[in-house]
Amino acid sequence: MEGVKRMSRKRPIHVEISPRFKDEPIERMVKRFVKKVKKQKILDKVRDGRYYEKPSTKRRKEAIRRKRLAQKNTPKR
Repeated sequence: MEGVKRMSRKRPIHVEISPRFKDEPIERMVKRFVKKVKKQKILDKVRDGRYYEKPSTKRRKEAIRRKRLAQKNTPKR
């Protein structure tokens, strides 16, 4: 498989959910799972590890992301 870069992991990533109550719908469980994965930024880490990115570029992107979040969380007049 040429052109495919394999990423070695130092430790496995475990994300586990269980039903909150007996008849919890699967769709709700999947939604909770996706939220948990996003919160732990698992996919972001995998995407970031694909290609080298200069530290200055990483800092700039992170600053832009923080600025957007701050604007989103401030109450509108």
